[in-house]
Amino acid sequence: MSNKTKIVVLHMKEMIYTLIFAGLAILLILLLVFMFLPKQKDKTAETMKYVAGVYTSTIQFNDNTIDVQVVVDESQINAISLVNLDDTVATMYPLMQPAVENIADQIIEKQTTENISYSEDNQYTSMVVLNAVNNALEKAAVQ
Repeated sequence: MSNKTKIVVLHMKEMIYTLIFAGLAILLILLLVFMFLPKQKDKTAETMKYVAGVYTSTIQFNDNTIDVQVVVDESQINAISLVNLDDTVATMYPLMQPAVENIADQIIEKQTTENISYSEDNQYTSMVVLNAVNNALEKAAVQ
């Protein structure tokens, strides 16, 4: 039997160069992977429903106009109120103020205009106010 022994000679300089280039190659691959991975959606954009501000919508009753004012920040509805409600309109439409207060409380609690309940006494007034609030929220919505 013949034994053929092979001797491998490794030069230290070549080993160091090989390790450096292998490390740079791994670093380049990682950099490319992180650069071209699809970006995750920004969480602040997902939670942002509205452009912060005060928005109004007009209700027309005969010759009188009443503004429904909706105050929002980026993520929630803060307040709903009537503006330009003079004594004449309040006297002629006595269910207007209680309807707005009832609807405003429900919307602020639920943070939506869906499934709002109202009594049969002020059904039509509540529907008009709810439509005005929806119009104001459409103005405030993030595009």
